[in-house]
Parts: sequence; C-alpha cells; structure tokens
Amino acid sequence: MGSNPQPETETRTWRKTSSGPAARIETLIEPTLTGMGYRIVRTLLSGGQKHETRLQIMVERSDGGGMDVDACAEVSRAVEAILDVEDPIGSQYNLEISSPGIDRPLTRLDDFEVWAGFDARVEMAEPRAGRRRFKGKLLGVTASDVRMDVDGTEWQLPFDDIEKAKLVLTDELIAATQTSGGAAS
Repeated sequence: MGSNPQPETETRTWRKTSSGPAARIETLIEPTLTGMGYRIVRTLLSGGQKHETRLQIMVERSDGGGMDVDACAEVSRAVEAILDVEDPIGSQYNLEISSPGIDRPLTRLDDFEVWAGFDARVEMAEPRAGRRRFKGKLLGVTASDVRMDVDGTEWQLPFDDIEKAKLVLTDELIAATQTSGGAAS
C-alpha cells in the first residue's frame, strides 16, 4: 500500500549525523552534496528565539581528499541555493560550512572501523556497567557494536546507544592524517 519507509529507517540506524529539524535540512541537501562529491559528517541547528540561529554543516570529500576554503565555499553556495528555495528554517540564520578536522566526530558506524587503532571518546545515552563515558583505543566494529579497549578492558558498545563520539587528538593521529591526507590508511 504506498511507499515503504524502511530504507530511510535502515540508513538512519547506521549513522547519527543529525537529529530533529537539522535532519530535515540534511535530507534536503544531501543528494546535491553527494552528487558534488561530498559526504555530510554532521548537521547541527542551534540557537533560535533569544540567540542567533546557526546552521553548522560539517562535510568531507567522499574520496577522502582534504577540504580547503574553496571546497567549503562551493558547498556553501550549493546549500544556500537549496535552502533559499525550500526555506526549512523560516527565520534568519548563519550558515557555517566546515571540515571535520583531525579530532573529528564519529557519526557513522563505519567511522569506527576506518579509525580503528586510534583513541576516541565515546559518550553513551544510557550508562553501561555504571558509566556513560569511555576513552580508549578503537578496535573496530562487530555487527552493530563498537569495540574499544579502555584501560586494558575490551568493551562492546551498541552503536544505537552512542550519544556522541569523537577522535582524541594525539601525535599518532596527527601523523596518520598528514601522511594519508584524511582518513586513516
């Protein structure tokens, strides 16, 4: 009977790049940015009523290449054109396009595999064994769990229960991103 919403639901369970109104904006701009060779890392909409509204879109090149000012400007022009037509915010806002940086957020399940071997901070929505925050070395993924070594103990953290995660800036991470130009090799 009509369309099946299953594919969107499945896609959303394997990434946490936005939520709420920001997710609607991401849905509007993602096809264009994908076609241009970019991947959305995170979309945040903050502020409102008493504070200036800010739309932050963090992007990276799909091919793993680095982002520069020209790439951010290209993405900004494309996003502005879409948002001018669709008007999903309905009030004035500041648009901010940025790269994820070296100590990037980890928003997709495959990020935890790509960055295995590097240190990360993970915050859970609900405590696991009495703790919500984990800092340690990423060991990859098993099915839909993120594996981490925290002080010599291996943890399997369900991706769906992770509230936020990011890489920890270390000399090892800096060296790896300088030699590979982006993602760990």
